[in-house]
Amino acid sequence: MLTRNPGGNAGPEKTATTPEVFVSEPFVLCDALSPVDSGLTARAQARLDNLTKPPGSLGRLEDAAARLYCIGQGRAPLRVDPAIMFTVAGDHGVAAEGVSPFPQKVTRQMVANFLKGGAAVNALCRAVGMDLRVVDAGCVGGAFAPHPLLLDVRCGDGTANFTRGPAMSGDMCRAALERGADLADAAAEQGYACVGVGEMGIANTTSATALYCALLHLEPENVAGPGTGASPEMIRRKARVVRRACAANAAALERGDPLGILAALGGFEIAVMTGIMLGAARRRLPVLVDGFISTAAFAAARALCPAVQGYCFLSHASAEPGYAAALRALDAERPLLDLGLRLGEGTGAALALHLLRSAAAVFNDMATFAQAGVTGEPETK
Repeated sequence: MLTRNPGGNAGPEKTATTPEVFVSEPFVLCDALSPVDSGLTARAQARLDNLTKPPGSLGRLEDAAARLYCIGQGRAPLRVDPAIMFTVAGDHGVAAEGVSPFPQKVTRQMVANFLKGGAAVNALCRAVGMDLRVVDAGCVGGAFAPHPLLLDVRCGDGTANFTRGPAMSGDMCRAALERGADLADAAAEQGYACVGVGEMGIANTTSATALYCALLHLEPENVAGPGTGASPEMIRRKARVVRRACAANAAALERGDPLGILAALGGFEIAVMTGIMLGAARRRLPVLVDGFISTAAFAAARALCPAVQGYCFLSHASAEPGYAAALRALDAERPLLDLGLRLGEGTGAALALHLLRSAAAVFNDMATFAQAGVTGEPETK
């Protein structure tokens, strides 16, 4: 399934060594994205309140069920299966600034591990019965050999070092978004009812930090964290690097154009994840957003098209120190899980799938008071 190359008609692969100046244009993908109809919430809650339990007693499961009902435009039964995880990989030129304790070649090595089935996301997707596809958005070293789990949507051989200018050109960023949206379209056509997004890319916590700072007006020192295990000195260096990146791309930040900011400070994998979220929302599919880096893609998607927020579930509260500040700035619904995770790959999104399944099961399968012959009104004295 999903064996086609969604980016195959988008032109030849480009490198990101000399990105041209970004010029903003309307982004038509957002024009086709309709907001979730929150007016259906009362109807969903009426059913939930008529099930054999005290009103609201299943807490956030009921909230999730109501949102799934609204995403599905009031159709029942609620459905989140089959589900698919896209683990999107890409490399970052900013790795040359010494912001990660691991060398850049680890990105490619981990993609090989994903394809062999040996990573945490493989184990967790198997455990929850979620299909997995590994997406090469632009890893250094050229295209991978064909593999049943691999989707090639390469936008370049890694991004440029954004301390010297934009990470990618506007055309590259637009192509990454469109290729991500194509992945979501293909998933919808193949009958998937829920999409998860995760990532892999050495130095991508630096890119995510820069995006949070630019999109949410946060300070690098309050967002930069250990990522794959950076020392305190390396974290301070990461904050300085982000400041340099924001200064080098000041024109894009001053314009406040989210597409321009994503091109300046993002990564190919972050842009592809952003496109997946927008494309899935366009197809009215719920999206499970993974941790720190995936939520930066969510922040970019929301900035491009605020309506996407209604379709996205933040799966877990990342243990990255800056995640809490980003979450406050996003003013989004709190994540479904808080397990101290900070791995990425889509691991938290895979774990959260069962909560959406459980929310759907409550809505679909519980008896009403009338069906069960149970008195639905408490006694008054």
